[in-house]
Amino acid sequence: MLDEILKWPEEIYDALVLIDRPIVVKVGTAEVLGQFVIESNSLVIELAQIDGGGEGVLPAINRIARRIAGLKKVDYIDCIVHAVNCVDPNLKLRSHLLKTGFQIRDLPHKGEAYFKRITL
Repeated sequence: MLDEILKWPEEIYDALVLIDRPIVVKVGTAEVLGQFVIESNSLVIELAQIDGGGEGVLPAINRIARRIAGLKKVDYIDCIVHAVNCVDPNLKLRSHLLKTGFQIRDLPHKGEAYFKRITL
């Protein structure tokens, strides 16, 4: 499935993914609630919930994000993960985010979240 998504033409990403509205996408066995948009010179990925799946979910999203960023010729990928104030936190996710360079920030109009800017 991931290989298929990575082969999509730019028009498909524009129509189905980069719509600046919350969508649920299936990545492997996980269901991900997220929002994706191009803002200025950045692809903004905002993840609200990840149900199921294993540790391969975030690397898969990263591969898709890099593909979209390449097509859109942006210089950054801004990753926002709303996992700071979860009722039932996923401690493995939190640990992974911190180990991979995410920082907790208070983001305008978003609140407190894990944030990481990837420079391409």
